[in-house]
Amino acid sequence: MAKDASTVFDLVILGGGSGGYAAALRGAQLGLDVALIEKDKLGGTCLHRGCIPTKALLHAGELADQAREGAKYGVKSSFEGIDMAGVHKYKDGVVSGLYKGLQGLVASRKITYVEGEGRLSSPTSVDVDGQRYEGRHILLATGSVPKSLPGLEIDGNRIISSDHGLHLDRVPESAIILGGGVIGVEFASAWKSFGTDVTIVEGLPHLVPAEDENSSKLLERAFRKRGIAFSLGSFFEKAEYTDKGVKVSLANGKEYEAELLLVAIGRGPVSQGLGYEEAGVAMDRGFVLADEYCRTNVETISAVGDLIPTLQLAHVGFAEGILVAERLAGLNPVPVDYHGVPRVTYCHPEVASVGVTEEKAKEIYGADKVVTLKYNLAGNGRSKILNTTGEIKLVQVRDGAVVGVHMVGDRMGEQVGEAQLIYNWEALPAEVAQLIHAHPTQSEALGEAHLALAGKPLHSHD
Repeated sequence: MAKDASTVFDLVILGGGSGGYAAALRGAQLGLDVALIEKDKLGGTCLHRGCIPTKALLHAGELADQAREGAKYGVKSSFEGIDMAGVHKYKDGVVSGLYKGLQGLVASRKITYVEGEGRLSSPTSVDVDGQRYEGRHILLATGSVPKSLPGLEIDGNRIISSDHGLHLDRVPESAIILGGGVIGVEFASAWKSFGTDVTIVEGLPHLVPAEDENSSKLLERAFRKRGIAFSLGSFFEKAEYTDKGVKVSLANGKEYEAELLLVAIGRGPVSQGLGYEEAGVAMDRGFVLADEYCRTNVETISAVGDLIPTLQLAHVGFAEGILVAERLAGLNPVPVDYHGVPRVTYCHPEVASVGVTEEKAKEIYGADKVVTLKYNLAGNGRSKILNTTGEIKLVQVRDGAVVGVHMVGDRMGEQVGEAQLIYNWEALPAEVAQLIHAHPTQSEALGEAHLALAGKPLHSHD
């Protein structure tokens, strides 16, 4: 708690998720006196209801698939079923270990940690359970929650959100997933691996619609091969209970029935009733508006993470929180280049990207200035060993830098680090082609793609 009622902190942070705790850790490191307020658990959505637990489910699903498929590798293995209690024990153990480590880290930095529901009471104060915390600067980092649609009530029974999906005590026999973005396709992938009959409903023309269209088409092909059904290009109309589950009707007249409906249409900001508007903070559709330095229109208030209309990714929250802490400490941080943020969807196969899509590049530079190249993973030895298919697509400004890297295939998320450097350092294909990649690795595929783009392909056709 606060040292005493008269304490004025350098920085008071409302929200202990990725953006909030990153700002707290960096701020304290730079000598700021920081108070961090969180009503739930330190670590927020990412640690407890998002990134970490979903990836644990996906890994369990991967092991289930490997057990089923052992014979094709000459390994005598059998799949006997999913023990959801055991899956949750494993998942919760991962979360618990990271949570304890984060608690220790915050304590070691001498951050004043406050458990309780906070509310912005003025441009320089936050109230928590009758106690006021004054700050020379306030950082709003209250995050997001799963969204729904008008007339579609998430009841936690047959119509559930991703929060409920992480705690199911059984493997559903069948499920409809409303939304083919990151959350939807990750749950679809994990549940299919567990044995669920899955159908995705996406109103837009493609799955993972924010990705390059080529990546979307590759994922759709892979999902068809896995037996994951999907309906594209027609929007949700209504959902109703049946004797055994739920029925979903679409605008095109099609109907689907399943045991469960998972609503995965995205996440909305947590900002209602927290005093933001009363303090004069500019808002739009529930989001707090901020500039490239995460400054709001109120001089003493900044905002980060899912609360502002930037990419809803934990690592974006980290970067924005660090940016605010460094700015307040008198440093001169560089604004986040959101195109340069790596993006990974951890389904099977994975979809990873950094930079702009081909369509966006043509919009920015002109269609005649954009060059693309596709490298098929069939030519990569390590991918062949892992029995994964997919492609790496490069988007280049003609005679210039690579401005987009788009990858589909198992473990492609592990290759996005190098892709991030290529984009952010404005590398030319010939410069990347000079780098020697270890053989056999999947990173080699990224090197081979640049060799081809530089006009000297090795394990690919001219």
